[in-house]
Amino acid sequence: MNERDTFLKEFRGQTIGSVTTQSTTEESFQNEVLRPILKLQNDLFVASFINYINRNKADFYNHSLDKKQSVIENVIRKDIKFRNVLKGMVIGLFTADEYAIYIQNTSNTNKRMMSMLVERLKSQVQLF
Repeated sequence: MNERDTFLKEFRGQTIGSVTTQSTTEESFQNEVLRPILKLQNDLFVASFINYINRNKADFYNHSLDKKQSVIENVIRKDIKFRNVLKGMVIGLFTADEYAIYIQNTSNTNKRMMSMLVERLKSQVQLF
């Protein structure tokens, strides 16, 4: 393992969630890689979303809690450029081996990643 890989794994921290011998490759990847990265990058995701709504959704602050959560979901689902920026924030913290796993099942991994990110942002809507 090279220095970058070692640094990234130590920097991200421990696995979040359980990984057993019965866990699928996708579940293991989610708990060993995606969840720690999402947790690590949380403040950046929040800052990015605040910047996005200030530039594109000025009326966001006038919405009810349910509507705000709906806006979060719709923005990440429909704004491809913004979604790609968010994905880049995660993928940039993959090791080379993790990236190789990612490219084998990109579509499904992206769905998991964005779903977890949406839920993370929705649970923090009071910060916006």
